[in-house]
Amino acid sequence: MPLQKNNQPFFSVLFAAFILSFLPFSCSKPKIVMIEPVEIDDVLVNPGMGFTTFYSFNHDEINTNHPECSIAYYRWYWDVLEPEEGRINSAMIDSILAICRERGQKLAFRVMCQNGHEMADKSVTERWAVPEWFKNSGAGGCTYQNGKSWQPDYDDPIFLEKHGNLIRALAARYDGHPELDHVDIGSVGRWGEWHTSRTGCPMPTEENMERIVDLYLDNFRKTPLVMNIDGGSALEYAASRGTGWRADCLGDMRSVTDDTNWDHMHIAYPQAIQEYNMGDVWKHAPVALETCWNMLHWEEKEWDVDYIFEKALEWHISVLNNKSFPIPEQWWPRVESLQKRMGYRFVLKRLEHLERSASGKTLILEMTWENKGVAPCYLKHPFAVELRNAQSGENFTFNTDIDITNWLPGTHQVSASLELPPDMPSGEYEILLAFLDPHSLKPRINLAIEGQGEDGWYRVSRVKIN
Repeated sequence: MPLQKNNQPFFSVLFAAFILSFLPFSCSKPKIVMIEPVEIDDVLVNPGMGFTTFYSFNHDEINTNHPECSIAYYRWYWDVLEPEEGRINSAMIDSILAICRERGQKLAFRVMCQNGHEMADKSVTERWAVPEWFKNSGAGGCTYQNGKSWQPDYDDPIFLEKHGNLIRALAARYDGHPELDHVDIGSVGRWGEWHTSRTGCPMPTEENMERIVDLYLDNFRKTPLVMNIDGGSALEYAASRGTGWRADCLGDMRSVTDDTNWDHMHIAYPQAIQEYNMGDVWKHAPVALETCWNMLHWEEKEWDVDYIFEKALEWHISVLNNKSFPIPEQWWPRVESLQKRMGYRFVLKRLEHLERSASGKTLILEMTWENKGVAPCYLKHPFAVELRNAQSGENFTFNTDIDITNWLPGTHQVSASLELPPDMPSGEYEILLAFLDPHSLKPRINLAIEGQGEDGWYRVSRVKIN
């Protein structure tokens, strides 16, 4: 536990105590304890931020030489999710959520209705991505890639009805699930990325794009949503209703090495962020990015990884999917530096309270916190204080109304008023702090300070109760 700081010389303290002993007791002032916890420089794995595993989990063989992750990211085609009309493949989803719980992760997912892979090779079989029953429903569509791929007509009333039923069913079962981190608004375009490039097939009308966005917003009311930046005006509409944004080609710097005048990092993303007013979205909803190809490809192309990471931080990244590819060995220091800045990173800078209090009284904790990340924490995690009797181990837990979702990068002054029970036994008590999981009510967020116990609580000070 950090040492109590006292700026007065030892003899001055004795002299003050001697003088006070001659004064009436009512004139003496309670001593203020001031604690400055020791900050740590560790990489912290916390909910709603950091790297993700891809179609896999922490400690799977595919994630060798890959950061520990708090999120497992999956993308599913419609035919996988609803093989029979009205029957959601909940057994598959539930099994993945169960593994997430075992591995200390949460799930993020996207629904896709259209294959994105190039299939010009005649040996590759077709991939329609929609269920057989939907193909036979009479819904319109468009074939491409030599007839091997098929895109639904996103304006067709049959699509809007049938696909709407799928999204509503998924939300009814999984919205607000303890192991669900966020949902990626897909459904439209290649890989659900909200573009139909190189297909010759049309995008839906603006009215229907908003209608599809509304399917998610009207049904996933508890779970954070993000939408691909290729959605253009539909993304701007979604963000105006509270979603975050996502980009699936972080790192693409072809204009630097491939003699082209276009790429995502220098052209596409900066223009889209400005045109569709995405600059301040991070203040209320997450920014999720995905590597274009992967970091091994960046290394091969000799793209500037420092520039890529700084742009990601400039865009206030919370989540990064490297598709479970290994990190180039020499880039680990850079990756760890990125991990320490992306998302949120909470440091308790100072804690002040009275040295002693009494049962039935109010103990006030004055705190200075700093968020050293580039984004807030978007899910509420109750901030709790525990007073634990140093002799008996008896503990008293106090919930507070402190809302950390408002903690943008920077310093935050907050206070917690603890109403001590009238029958609280006298003694010396440890003061412990924790941000709790909203479902289990157990400590969940790791802080960038010393003092964390095996139970997840942070021991930060002591107080005497009379």
